[in-house]
Amino acid sequence: MRKSTFSKISFLLLATFFMWIKTYIVYKTSFDIKIENFKQEIILFINPLSFLLFVFGIGLFMKDKNRNRWVIGASIVMTFLLLANVVFYRFYNDFLTIPVLFQASNMGDLGSSITELIQPVDILMFVDIAILIWLSRRPVFRKQEKLMRKEKTAYYLMVAAVFFFNLGLAETERPQLLTRTFDREMLVKNIGVYNFHIYDSLLQSKTSAQRALADSNNLVEIQNYLNANKKEPSKEMNGIAKGRNVIIVSMESFQNFVINQKLNGQEITPFLNDFIKQSYYFDNFYHQTGQGKTSDSEFLLENSLYPLGRGSVFFTNANNEYNATPEILKDYGYYTAVFHANNRTFWNRDVMYNSLGYDRFFDVRDYNVTEENSVGWGLKDIDFFKQSVQLLKNVPQPFYTKYITLTNHFPFELGEEDKLIDEFDSEDGVVNRYFTTVRYTDEALKVFIEDLKKAGLYENSIIILYGDHYGISENHNKAMAQFLGKEEITPLDTIQLQKVPLIIHIPGVTDKNPKVFHQVAGQIDLKPTILNMLGIDTKNDIEFGTDIFSKDRIPFAVLRDGSFITDQYVYTRGICYDKSTGEAVEDKNACEPYMEKAKNELDYSDEIIYGDLLRFFDKEDEPSPNSTEQQAAKKQ
Repeated sequence: MRKSTFSKISFLLLATFFMWIKTYIVYKTSFDIKIENFKQEIILFINPLSFLLFVFGIGLFMKDKNRNRWVIGASIVMTFLLLANVVFYRFYNDFLTIPVLFQASNMGDLGSSITELIQPVDILMFVDIAILIWLSRRPVFRKQEKLMRKEKTAYYLMVAAVFFFNLGLAETERPQLLTRTFDREMLVKNIGVYNFHIYDSLLQSKTSAQRALADSNNLVEIQNYLNANKKEPSKEMNGIAKGRNVIIVSMESFQNFVINQKLNGQEITPFLNDFIKQSYYFDNFYHQTGQGKTSDSEFLLENSLYPLGRGSVFFTNANNEYNATPEILKDYGYYTAVFHANNRTFWNRDVMYNSLGYDRFFDVRDYNVTEENSVGWGLKDIDFFKQSVQLLKNVPQPFYTKYITLTNHFPFELGEEDKLIDEFDSEDGVVNRYFTTVRYTDEALKVFIEDLKKAGLYENSIIILYGDHYGISENHNKAMAQFLGKEEITPLDTIQLQKVPLIIHIPGVTDKNPKVFHQVAGQIDLKPTILNMLGIDTKNDIEFGTDIFSKDRIPFAVLRDGSFITDQYVYTRGICYDKSTGEAVEDKNACEPYMEKAKNELDYSDEIIYGDLLRFFDKEDEPSPNSTEQQAAKKQ
């Protein structure tokens, strides 16, 4: 392009430069994007450019007076998009997707969490816009000549050249880049945060069409895969809790590293440490949630399907057909209910629970919530459990019930009167406070068990406690390294920190013979495990999990980002680690046998959800509760 052309687009180029540099600074200061070599740094640096030139270039087709307004308006929109990603990343260590934006109705309930995540320094992201507004009033920029058609063509040819140079360079660094949709960090690192959102929009369009195009043949292929990989459930544990009430507690943000640990000489979880000694405890149990966090953990629990890689199933596919645990148990005489002292519409639970087959949802309207008994996200856990037991007394038996706690939720607020342990001493307030809310929830669980005993609801129940997802993200690695006595938190450590507690307590059974199980398992295994303990056959069910007690099960857990864990190895971020040494494995094929399994399971599960394939599932093929054995289970 001639020199005169540059003078015609000087304001546009200046805005592009400001936004480009701002985006790169955000990459380096707000996102934890791993850079392994100089080429990756170059790709990261140039990847916003093509999108910015394209969007600002739209103004070249506008009248003179609107051109600068378009550039400034586009700068404002992109800055807010960048800021939204920064705020989201500070807690979730992830990037926004379109399905997450569908969850905007949750924002009104986030309260202190959003306040904690927005920082005063964020206002600096708007400095360049103020400069652009000032410059747009200067005579040199107020009126610029219109470009000729050839100049516009040359401009967009340049934009295309920059884009394909970026994409080509990225493909040499990461082949099959655009097929690795579960790895958002990889996409942002290579094509940029703005192009990522365009790509995400294309994915959304594709997934929206999947249901219309799906048919029963899609399900048959998946059933064949599952049948070929099905493992026999434990005969020893089959029916061990037959006819009992089922009480499940989803422990908010409860990671396993706090179990049997002390802070300043005090036990962080004294009740759970004792409860474990009367239970079956799994110390290699992983959460497998994605962007839906607690709702994802519920989805895994009830369906033995993986959550989606983008957004939450509770929002995107709440009206699908499912064959969930509550629906199955109703055929065996169980009354099913959820207890959660939050708005019934939060995470779209009022709709999703109907799809899962729940009879009753006890929400915030069923609880006495006051300023005195609330903190952070709402009703304190001790009050929640006390009131829940009173409600439970009127629930028909046998029942299947789930309780979702709130107090141990980011940003981990707690009044001084409720702190049963001192805060941790680091420069990270979030990590420091985490231990106080964990300790409070531990005390609340103690109260819950005591009240169940007083109400006569303890002896004939099976009680399952599990952590729903991580509480401390990678953004707090420095403080976590300090607590764990490590120099740094490695990618391998990050995966190991995704362990959450799983405690199965059967009065009269586990207290007589408590055990600690070390095999690798995940939340996807909960449904087949629970149903087998209740004596219910699920051999024809569509489920990706395996009874956790099965002698034939493969020790394997795949996380939503494609990482996976076996008894020997951890695979994450393209590297295979030996768990015994903590070092990367020299044999590149060590993790290979599991890589295809991980991909197949995530892909097949996504296909079921996006295509609503369970509408083609013939539930009549499942064992009938009218059989002699199942009738016995129903009566007991």
